[in-house]
Amino acid sequence: MAELATIARPYAEALFETSRGDAAATQGWLDALAAACATPQLLQFAADPKVQGGEVFRLLTSVLPQALPERGANFLRTVIDNGRLAVMPEVAAQFRDLANAQSGRSDAQIYSAFPIEGAELAQLKTVLEKRFGRQLETQVHIDPELIGGVRVVVGDEVLDTSVRARLQQMKVALTA
Repeated sequence: MAELATIARPYAEALFETSRGDAAATQGWLDALAAACATPQLLQFAADPKVQGGEVFRLLTSVLPQALPERGANFLRTVIDNGRLAVMPEVAAQFRDLANAQSGRSDAQIYSAFPIEGAELAQLKTVLEKRFGRQLETQVHIDPELIGGVRVVVGDEVLDTSVRARLQQMKVALTA
């Protein structure tokens, strides 16, 4: 894992430097590339020594939901030429971290036993932004094992108010 992060860092930093005024659009096509590059079949195809870089490029661009801008196409060619398709998801994650750091935002992964939408999500987001002291970009995931409550992950900080966590705390207290 640390190796992927080390390999991805220069790509993410270079891309971030070249897209200073257009980070949101860059993040959009970069996320699409990262999702495509995360498929094992594509990585296996790209690793085949009989397959040329141009073929990998054409395949990747054909499965993307929208055409890549010129900067994105050049970036993808560079990554393919260097044999680094496997690190694209990490490049996208590091790019997002750089963009968030610049704008004072953070990504928040909210895990809940039940769907959270609309006004309820807006209210929770407001409370979490106060708690973490920064603007948050939220993404909700359903995890029925939580039983109730939420588990929020922002960077390396975790706020776990789930019923499962409270039951585990009670178990530890009772067995100690």
